[in-house]
Amino acid sequence: QLQLVESGGGLVQPGGSLRLSCAASGFTLDYYSIGWFRQAPGKEREGVSCISRGGGSTNYADSVKGRFTISRDNAKNTVYLQMNSLKPEDTAVYYCAALRRLFGCVLSNGYDYWGQGTQVTVSS
Repeated sequence: QLQLVESGGGLVQPGGSLRLSCAASGFTLDYYSIGWFRQAPGKEREGVSCISRGGGSTNYADSVKGRFTISRDNAKNTVYLQMNSLKPEDTAVYYCAALRRLFGCVLSNGYDYWGQGTQVTVSS
């Protein structure tokens, strides 16, 4: 069974940090670019960050540049999203997704596999 499982979400104060993990089971992430997306209540899902299959190419939404860092460990079949200087507007359900792609990565729809999401709440 092909599955992506996110973890690491929770409640954090503004200015705090969280690290999200996206672990794959049933398939290897070596051939996939990985994206992180988020959806806040009443808002459309938006792309946050993505990383190419080899990790050499990354993209970030303007709203998170300089605060979030995406990385991957293919040996562990896991991708991470380090989130620093969190703001209340970062509150959302965060999803990871996998797209089979040779080069680069994109922050758009069309991903092949999606996780169930993990809640991130930034509040004092």
